[in-house]
Amino acid sequence: MKSAEEVDQDFSGGRYEKAPPHPKETTMDDDTIAKCVFSAAEEAFAAMLGLHLMPGEPKIEKQEDGVGSERVVALIGLAGCYNGTGIMSCSPALACRLSSKMLAEDLPVINSEVLGAMGEISNIIFGHVKNMLEKQFGPLALSIPTIVFGRNFRTASIGERCVTVTVKVEEDNLNLCMCVSRRPSHSQHDSAQP
Repeated sequence: MKSAEEVDQDFSGGRYEKAPPHPKETTMDDDTIAKCVFSAAEEAFAAMLGLHLMPGEPKIEKQEDGVGSERVVALIGLAGCYNGTGIMSCSPALACRLSSKMLAEDLPVINSEVLGAMGEISNIIFGHVKNMLEKQFGPLALSIPTIVFGRNFRTASIGERCVTVTVKVEEDNLNLCMCVSRRPSHSQHDSAQP
């Protein structure tokens, strides 16, 4: 099994090519987003955690989680020809199991190590999504992850398209949501100015 640093190196420039100077496509569709998100998660979980993911049906929606349940949520920003947010969420129990597996230590409760590991997992998954999307749509950049743990909160994104892919990890669900909006070109932006 590869370390997080080895997997991150594979995704951030080791094995995968840089974005082409002229992207092939200009419109990102829901199917493309869903396929990239699942593929990135499947590869990251196999390489880094030795886990197999079972895919669920992608959902097209504006909101991610419901109020009332305790969740761990990682948010990571996307900027470039498209702007948006990658959102990974799961139960605290799954977050502890994934973090324990990744860090090779017993982490039965949410603490800074678990939150850090969840940030790293989200960074690897959405970093790989970014690399795949760049090949079709041009240069993109990611922010550093923000991790939230709590109860009775809801996440939402203002993106034009939001696709949530729910995968089964062992006996629990992991939600991976990608919300994106096409960034107006400079020429469109300039012509809109008075």
